[in-house]
Amino acid sequence: MNVSARTLRTLLLGVLMLPLCGAAEEKSENRLKEYLPEIHGTLRTRVESEFGHDLPTAYRFQVRNARLSVGGKVGPAFNYFFNTDLCDRGKIKILDAWGRLNIPGGLSLRMGQFRMPFGVDPFRGPNSYIFANRSFIGRQICNVRAVGAEVGYALPAAPLVLTAGVFNPTPIGDHIVWNTSAAFAVKATYALGRTKLATGFQSIRPDGIRANLVDAALTWNPGSRWTLEAEYMYKHYVCGAHKPAHGWLVWADYKMPVKAWVFDRLSFQGRYDGMTDHSSAVRDASGLLVTDDYARNRITLGATISYIRSKHLFADIRVNYEKYFYHSATPVAQGGGDKALLELVIRF
Repeated sequence: MNVSARTLRTLLLGVLMLPLCGAAEEKSENRLKEYLPEIHGTLRTRVESEFGHDLPTAYRFQVRNARLSVGGKVGPAFNYFFNTDLCDRGKIKILDAWGRLNIPGGLSLRMGQFRMPFGVDPFRGPNSYIFANRSFIGRQICNVRAVGAEVGYALPAAPLVLTAGVFNPTPIGDHIVWNTSAAFAVKATYALGRTKLATGFQSIRPDGIRANLVDAALTWNPGSRWTLEAEYMYKHYVCGAHKPAHGWLVWADYKMPVKAWVFDRLSFQGRYDGMTDHSSAVRDASGLLVTDDYARNRITLGATISYIRSKHLFADIRVNYEKYFYHSATPVAQGGGDKALLELVIRF
């Protein structure tokens, strides 16, 4: 059989190109994997007992959270995030739904529904809680998600991050209403060695009466085992609609490696937090702001044993005891008494 020189050259070229084609195909597959969405979930389930303050001793089981999130990117400049709680004490809630454009030079633009950029403890999610129950700052005084737009800027020459956003003042369950006013927030975070400083300003108007908040926080990691944090928050209601509210917290967490069956870390926690009389800035039937949360202080002691494989794959068993302190004339409703909790947290 006679084979021309041209045919031989074509066959030889094809053989030489095979490794290059394989490398190009592998590179293309790796690029596609980079854009696959990441799915994560957090389950928190607990049993708790309440007692003291002239309340009847009672207990309850709860699925406190069953969160499912999907996030990823569709290109080098765009990423997205969805976060839903399938069982927040028995209710389904859509918490976050946003897209972000990352601009060269440290700029970013985010639009959608997310937590307003304000505070430190309020930003922790169920997978990063230090205690079973959130602080008064994170739950009562500043627990605000909103629909809007946010601009972020990370300074290239300094460990400083600035964020500012404008939002609908109405609740996140209603995106139809046209607004004549806005809610807004700004936050600055500065890292100095093992210390992180944060401050910010937030202005909300959930029901026709504006409230302005100021925050300052310090987080210190003196080593791989210790974390200490302090935060103070001040909430002012315009036109004297309600007495200003103050909130504060100080907590410490100590971690140590262990080898106990499947567990590999043991940690101990302590927290002191408190608040003065607080209103959510939502009016009652008479059009006035009322006190939704009475002044109180709390001491929380806890211990957590953990099985950890990665940032997004771990299990915690947490035990907490909470001791509440009220003014002598303050009424204490069911749910506001001293508590003991046992909680199981699974993150995947």
